[in-house]
Order: sequence, then structure tokens, then C-alpha cells
Amino acid sequence: MIPMNLGEVEHSVFLPPYVWDIIKQLRYFIAENAKTARHYFISLGMRELLPQITIHEMDKHNKGFDYSVYFDVVKQGNDLGVISEAGCPGVADPGASVALSAHRAGIRVVPLVGPSSILLSVMASGLNGQSFAFNGYLPIKNPERGKAIKRLEDISQKLNQTQIFIETPYRNNSFIETLCNTLSGNTLLTIACDITLPTEYIKTMPVSAWKQQKVDIDKRPAIFLILKR
Repeated sequence: MIPMNLGEVEHSVFLPPYVWDIIKQLRYFIAENAKTARHYFISLGMRELLPQITIHEMDKHNKGFDYSVYFDVVKQGNDLGVISEAGCPGVADPGASVALSAHRAGIRVVPLVGPSSILLSVMASGLNGQSFAFNGYLPIKNPERGKAIKRLEDISQKLNQTQIFIETPYRNNSFIETLCNTLSGNTLLTIACDITLPTEYIKTMPVSAWKQQKVDIDKRPAIFLILKR
């Protein structure tokens, strides 16, 4: 399971040397997107190796797809890498299906160290890192959107559990406004964007304080965390 960068940044910032060495030795991959994977390989200095590399794309529309059809190369003694669009495959990512197929086939699954926006945002948030839940995308339209936010806020208070979610980057600013208008003033809200990049922004404040600030993270990859105590 191969980690990928969270944005355009030098690989030495997010990738341990031993992981880079392993990637350069692989010739077979399953990727969420083949084009993105090739761009990633080029950024790692592997352009000349591309003709030797085979990439199978994940079938994201078929949750029951059996990836064992790609495991013949493993049975022949080769390693097979799994790459997502960003971060760590299998974490809030369709790569989990590949790992499950490998376990069912009796193939060892090896996770390599790399960046996860979920874990990194929890680390920097100051919120509860002993218990947290990632909820993916929330409903786009109201009243379902507002109800989902209040439900997660209630859960965070009841369980003392950090609730994590994301939004499409071009809706970030309007989403922050919705959060401020929906959540209680004393609820802690963390806004984290461009994690691991030079423009990284991570800040935690009560919602009442966020209401006093103008935040512009339009079209920047972001993740949001809340905790009501």
C-alpha cells in the first residue's frame, strides 16, 4: 500500500527514503487513477521506467470487484503496489477493496509510511485523538446538510469523539459559513488545508471565534474537525 503526496511538493518532504526505494523497484501497480499515478512516478524521477510499468485502474463503481484477477504477477514472485489519488490507500479510499481481495487470496499486505490528511489533521488539531471518526462528505443541500452537521456535533459531545469530514474545495468557503451558522458557539472547529504544503493552514478555535474571522480557503484541499465538550 503506497502513500502519495497530498499536493505538489518535493517527495523528500513526505516520503521516507526507504519507501521511495521500494516504489522504484516495483513494476506492477493498481491505481485509483492511472494518469495520476504516472504523474506521481515522474515526480519521483521514474520517467524512464514508465514503459516497463503496468498499471491497472481500480473499479470504483463496482464495490464487489475481485482484484485477484490482477494477482497472477504476485504468484509469479513479483510485488504489486496499490496507489490512491492522494494520501494513504485504504484510508477513506477505494484501495481498501484491493487489500481485502489480497487477504482473501492469502497475499501479504504491507502498508508503507506516508501522509494521511486525516491523521495529520487530528495530530495538529488539539481535539480528541483517542476517539475520532471520519465521515467523508456531508449532504450538499439543506435541510439534510444542517441536520447532518448537528447530528455529528451531538455525537461528538455524547461520545467525546472528534468528528471529521471534508468538502469539495470550491465549496469550502460556503461550507465554513454553514458550519458557523449551524454549530454551537462553544464547539471547537479545526480547519486544516494544504497539509504538508508550504501554504499549510491549520487552526482550531471555538465557532464563536471563527464567526469573527474572514477565512478564504477557496479551491484548496481541506479537512474539517469538530468537538463539542
